[in-house]
Parts: sequence; structure tokens; C-alpha cells
Amino acid sequence: MAKKGKKYLEAKSKVENRPYSLQEAVPLVKEVSYSKFPGSVELSMRLGVDPKKADQMVRGTVVLPHGTGKTKRVLVIASGEKIKEAEEAGADYVGGGEEIIKKIQDGWLDFDAVVATPDMMRHVGKLGKILGPRGLMPSPKTGTVTFDVAKAVKEIKAGKVEFKVDKTGNIHVMVGKTDFTDQQLIDNIRAVVEAIIRAKPPAAKGKYIKSIYISPTMGPSIKLDPNEFMK
Repeated sequence: MAKKGKKYLEAKSKVENRPYSLQEAVPLVKEVSYSKFPGSVELSMRLGVDPKKADQMVRGTVVLPHGTGKTKRVLVIASGEKIKEAEEAGADYVGGGEEIIKKIQDGWLDFDAVVATPDMMRHVGKLGKILGPRGLMPSPKTGTVTFDVAKAVKEIKAGKVEFKVDKTGNIHVMVGKTDFTDQQLIDNIRAVVEAIIRAKPPAAKGKYIKSIYISPTMGPSIKLDPNEFMK
């Protein structure tokens, strides 16, 4: 196990080994962040589901009330009038068919989200091995395969984030930055946790939320009290 640095240990000493309320945890996560820049704040949740079973998959999206603090570059793969729609909605890059597919296959990845119209998915399917591992593959489940490209682009620009349980039963979502106000972080965290609670699969039995933590890019994690969100 890697040895923790002096700054980390100093920050860790400020965190007690107990569940914190959101009102306590948010100012503390900013205090224990020791990056020289406004770092990201990440929410981690451990769920009582078996992700190997298809009927216990937890996945969805939520628009953060105050965004992520990062402007996402959106690529739209469409054709015809949908290209103009995407451009008017604020898409950073718009392309159709084979040309944009080849560009990505040749190594171009200067975007943070991809939206595609359903008729383009026969082309986009060729990019599964490139986009899939990076979490960029468009999907109907997350609203990124749609003919309503304008809505999809606007939601992503407004701070829409995706969540998906991994094979160990954990979910990790960026909920803002350390230079957000306390209230902005509280609102964003609540929005994400409530969306994950709503996404509980009917097949999940027993305790659904096992633990919740928030942590800065550089700094220790802080345990939250799950009961605060179950009211």
C-alpha cells in the first residue's frame, strides 16, 4: 500500500471516524482539500445490489442544479436538419456518418460527451471499443441516443451527469468543485443521492444504501449519514 504524504495525513487528522451530516461534511470537504486549484468533489456510494444480475443494474442521469463547474464539450453525430438543430443548441462539434467516425478512429477525442440520432447508431456502433471504455458511448438509457438533439445538448451543457453502478456495487459521481458555495454542493449532492434512490431496482433486497462518502480531488474522504437522505 502506498505511503500517504504529509499533506494527506494532516488533512485526514481533521476528519473524525463517524458519519457526518451534509451541513457538517460540505464545509469540511473544502477545508481538507489541499490541491492548489479548485479540485473536484466526488460522491461515492456503495449499494446493496448485485451488478452481475441484469435486474439489479443501477443506472441513470441527473441534471445537477448548479452544474459540475466544468463546461462539457459536446459532439453530436447526426444528419440533415438535425445538424443545424444541434449547432443552434450549442453543440461544440457536429458531424454526420463516416467522416466523423473515421476522425475518431484516427485518434480525435477532444470532447466530453457524445449525442447521436438513432439513424446514426449503425455508424457509431463501430466506435464501441474506443468510446465504451471512456464512458462516452451514446445510449438510449441516458438520453444520448435521441432525435431531440437540442434537448440532449442543453441538458449536458446545464450539468447533466450519468451514474452507473460498477461491478463491485459502487457508484462514483462528480458533484461540483471546492470553490462552489456550501449550498451549491449540498443541492448537487442531494440531487444525485435522490436520483440514485429513485433508480433502486425492484429486485434489490435488504439495505440499498450501504455507505456514502464525499471527497475532494486531493484530500481524504468524509462519511455521510445515509439516513439523512431516506426521510
